[in-house]
Amino acid sequence: MRSLRLFLIPTLLLLLALPVSRGRYNDDFDDGEDLADDNDFAEFEDMNDDPVAETETMPPPRVSFPSQVDDEEDEDEATVELEDGQDGFEDSETQDQDIFSKYDQEEFEGIGDMEKTIHSMKDPLIIHTVPAHLQNNWESYYMEILMVTGLLAYIMNYIIGKNKNSRLAHAWFNSHRELLESNFALVGDDGTSKEAVSTGKLNQENEHIYNLWCSGRVCCEGMLIQLKFLKRQDLLNVLARMMRPACDQVQIKVTLNDEDMDTFVFAVGTKKAMARLQKEMQDLSEFCGDKPKSGAKYGLPDSLAILSEMGEVTDGVMDNKMVHYITNHADKIESIHFSDQFSGPKIMQEEGQPLKLPETKKTLLFTFNVPGMGNTSPKDMDTLLPLMNMVIYSIDKVKKLRLNREGKQKADRNRARVEENFLKQTHAQRQEAAQTRREEKKRAEKERIMNEEDPERQRRLEEAAQRREQKKIEKKQMKMKQIKVKAM
Repeated sequence: MRSLRLFLIPTLLLLLALPVSRGRYNDDFDDGEDLADDNDFAEFEDMNDDPVAETETMPPPRVSFPSQVDDEEDEDEATVELEDGQDGFEDSETQDQDIFSKYDQEEFEGIGDMEKTIHSMKDPLIIHTVPAHLQNNWESYYMEILMVTGLLAYIMNYIIGKNKNSRLAHAWFNSHRELLESNFALVGDDGTSKEAVSTGKLNQENEHIYNLWCSGRVCCEGMLIQLKFLKRQDLLNVLARMMRPACDQVQIKVTLNDEDMDTFVFAVGTKKAMARLQKEMQDLSEFCGDKPKSGAKYGLPDSLAILSEMGEVTDGVMDNKMVHYITNHADKIESIHFSDQFSGPKIMQEEGQPLKLPETKKTLLFTFNVPGMGNTSPKDMDTLLPLMNMVIYSIDKVKKLRLNREGKQKADRNRARVEENFLKQTHAQRQEAAQTRREEKKRAEKERIMNEEDPERQRRLEEAAQRREQKKIEKKQMKMKQIKVKAM
């Protein structure tokens, strides 16, 4: 019985002590963390389920706001004193919670960012396919290849075309040199020296135009020969000629002395060329107003037409030898133009029209087409030699041609009519120019009077100017009275 009492007394003391330890334990831990998983403390497990779940899913807290840091620093750190017998009853969730509760938030600042960085580094790399136009292959440089190819083609065509024009020019000169030197004392003057010197070679103006000046012949001031070749050095011009073929030309201009040609205007050539020249040339539009006439009367081909100031001139120019030259080489003749009133292209009716008649010269113009229609060879240049003989013959023919009395009078009337028409057209402009000169003269006289410092002298000058004006008015009135008297 005594031993039983000794056993019950410690048991009661132990039961009385347990509630006291439980209450103290709850007071020390206000943050609601669970300590151990024991059946005796089941009533505390329900209260701590939510904090444990949040702790398992959330990483250690990150210090980002000063207010949160201050609140956490003010809280007291909880200390847990566990009994030796309760260590074995802690589960894995409580151990994880204890580990997170031991973090020092200031010491482990930025752990969340590190975890996000590590997570992003583990993302798989995405390799994009390089576009086709950025890859290093021949297809990426097709534009550059086309440009380089076109540039090389242009350079090669320039060299080939320039050389061919040069060969054709020298072929023409070699075939005509003997004839020219036998008729002219000077062949090939380039105009660079003060004294006329015969160079005996062509003067190259550009890659497709060559000039030759000849002088030193009776009744002729000089002769300018111009070889106008196609622009074979220009690739674009070559491509354009595939659509519209053209041919090389030889243009010859002979300037005669004033006393070595009578007063007449005459032209013969293809119908198309005659219609164009009649519209463009000043002398043909004024003195040859009729439409181009056929040359069948003189035995010329149907492709040729004639423009003439009067019929007497046509009969005088178109003799048997001239007809022979034109008929045998009709395919090479573009136009032949003889004129004592040659002044170039027609004057356009625009402001600034000259108040005087343009200066005229007695000129013979020849335009010949080189055979081949662009596919010309050096041998084709030799076929133009008979046409040069025709030019020499035309110079002598025009010198000998003289109009009869009636033809001369008709030619003079035509030139007087043209001059009168020109004066009528420019009458208003001449009046305006005269009025402008009078106004300028008056303005200058007024300025001279105003600049006079002496008042007496200034007054005398004004009176003199008024007297002059009065005299002019009186003269006009006298003329008007005389005209009225004559009319009566």
